[in-house]
Amino acid sequence: MVDPSPDDPSLDDSSPDDPSPRPLREAHPVERAVGIDGYLSDADGIGGRLRERPEDFRVTELEAFEPDPLDSDRGGYPELVVRVTLRNWDTNDFARRVSDALSISRERVSWAGTKDKRAVTTQLFTLRGVDPGDLPEIRGVEIEPIGRAGRGLSFGDLAGNAFEIRVADTVAESEERVATIARDLRAFAGGDPDDPEAPVAVPNYFGQQRFGSVRPVTHLVGLAVVRGDFREAVRLYAGNPSPAEPDDTRAGRRRVDDAFGVEAVEPPTDDRDTGDDVDDDTAEDDADLPDHGHAPGVVAAGTGDGDWRACLEAMPRKLRFERGMLSRLAEEEVDPAAPPEHDDWRHALEAVPSNLQRLFVNAAQSVLFNRILSERLRRGLPFDRPVAGDVACFADRDAPDGLYAPDPDREQRVTDERVSVMERHCARGRAFVTAPLVGTDAELADGEPGEIERAVLDDAGIEPADFALPGEFDSTGTRRAIQVRTDLEVTFEAGDPTFAFALPSGSYATVLLREFTKVDPLER
Repeated sequence: MVDPSPDDPSLDDSSPDDPSPRPLREAHPVERAVGIDGYLSDADGIGGRLRERPEDFRVTELEAFEPDPLDSDRGGYPELVVRVTLRNWDTNDFARRVSDALSISRERVSWAGTKDKRAVTTQLFTLRGVDPGDLPEIRGVEIEPIGRAGRGLSFGDLAGNAFEIRVADTVAESEERVATIARDLRAFAGGDPDDPEAPVAVPNYFGQQRFGSVRPVTHLVGLAVVRGDFREAVRLYAGNPSPAEPDDTRAGRRRVDDAFGVEAVEPPTDDRDTGDDVDDDTAEDDADLPDHGHAPGVVAAGTGDGDWRACLEAMPRKLRFERGMLSRLAEEEVDPAAPPEHDDWRHALEAVPSNLQRLFVNAAQSVLFNRILSERLRRGLPFDRPVAGDVACFADRDAPDGLYAPDPDREQRVTDERVSVMERHCARGRAFVTAPLVGTDAELADGEPGEIERAVLDDAGIEPADFALPGEFDSTGTRRAIQVRTDLEVTFEAGDPTFAFALPSGSYATVLLREFTKVDPLER
């Protein structure tokens, strides 16, 4: 059994919706590294493990896509729409497998949302130029043709996901602890904590999967890109070994670090400065921000030989993206001392697929968003209702019944005069408070919420204009709800709970479950 961590010695009696600053129960180091500083509920967790079997983690898409009839003309409707149930299949792996079985290119397979592998997932796919009779049989896969469409699926075709998740091997007191934590989460949602039918809510953090589970570096690469340091971005991705990786992988990454002139670097916990060179005139302004730590830095200097072909030989063949970067460095004979902003470094980073290039910057936006939420929580500002200066958005009119889904394109800046009006909208589920996924066009809030947003950006050494980048790295940004709310049903069998709930697209089931388990993400 995995027990929840009791590593916060300074808990207090504040309720989750107490508007005054309060210490948080400290999160695990791997969570703090991605901006999740603590827990909303001070109650002890239930421990346990997720995904003991794939059937313990069931995900069903809440579809926002209406296909035409299956007998529609193939000329006008070239896409076959299929509902697929996958057992222990990664979404990308299935796309490759089905395209191979159909002898079509991978680009002719589309879907609206990527799912985790160790689960049973049901979702839509579109297959361009395919007929129902062509569908293959694949082990662990059920494929049901349901219609045709004139275009392939895209991200906007997913309203959300319904989850049914069993947590195995929990503590003996799990029922009592679940009840206590659920009460705290109902209070955080702004409802009656004693009403078991009231929705629960948590901060709408980006979960660990966003940054990498075994080696969470995606956001570090992205932050380097946004700062214009493409050299460091390449090193962080291709080098920078993690203790959790296999020996041959660590050896390959160490060789890359050596070629860059770095012999060893401690596993990075964050990208923040240690504070040694903080300007006197800004130190006081930033003093209230929690210390997230920083990678301690170089242990010893490497050779800096820039022998990228030797690095390529040392890098395991399974690491295709890293090898692609190294191949470009070798082909262009890039000097390891070339300036960080030199085009050769960017060209090497562009060896990875375009979606991964975008993911680097998205992960940078995500860790900044997480930090903003953690600071707002620490200061005691509400999440279920706005304060003056906030930017709110209205609910998605097309969301399925029972899904609390925001529409970030319908924004409303909350002035002093409109606070009470927007409070009522939020209380009725018609509006949500937001924070920025920073980009060139994403406006920051005013008042204290704006102070938090600007302090986080200043601490990271980033400003919105920095997101004006070449190619796939460019991002205009948007805003995202800071709280995710859901109706929660919990049942118990043999002492272990099963959680049933639904979340809008882009919100993470593990962010809700972490409040109940309080287990290190690397162990759950």
